[in-house]
Amino acid sequence: MITDRPPSSPSLLAEYLASDRLQILALPQDTRLLAPAARIEQALEYESTSKAQEACTEFVFTAADFYAIARPQVLVLAARPRRVLSDGSSTELFGDYHLQKKLIRVWMRTAIRRQVTSFGTFFSTLCHEFCHHLDIERFGFCHTLHTRGFYARAAALYHHGRGTPLKQLYWVEMADGRFRIDWSRTKRGG
Repeated sequence: MITDRPPSSPSLLAEYLASDRLQILALPQDTRLLAPAARIEQALEYESTSKAQEACTEFVFTAADFYAIARPQVLVLAARPRRVLSDGSSTELFGDYHLQKKLIRVWMRTAIRRQVTSFGTFFSTLCHEFCHHLDIERFGFCHTLHTRGFYARAAALYHHGRGTPLKQLYWVEMADGRFRIDWSRTKRGG
């Protein structure tokens, strides 16, 4: 995970810094998100796009209701789109969020082998895309930039939905002002 570069525009920079500072996400004090998350995992085990669609919609609607924001549309699609770059490498799109349509799209199969993705990867993507919606609808971050705070909020939602302990994220600053996750330090807890 790498953050976006801090913007040069003063208004965008103010939004970026506000998002970066917002490291804590209020979470339900009950288990309302656990059952829909478990149904997502089960749908992936059964390789059922329709069941994954139902479970993802339930999870996202339940989360949206908790945060008292508009419910976004959710689309679960088959194989990830793949783009081959000029250097011969390729990228896959795991999910996206369409701001104007308030639409979350997540793909449940890998691009080349068309295998069902792991629950952890799929659910992390869903939480990530929901947090873009949350940024706009609840926090007023109309550009919903990738900041350390954004990733912390997405991680909090992910771990809450899975019922697993939240891990502190550790970051390394890059030369251009962006930050990248320090996975080895994050995994060992410091």
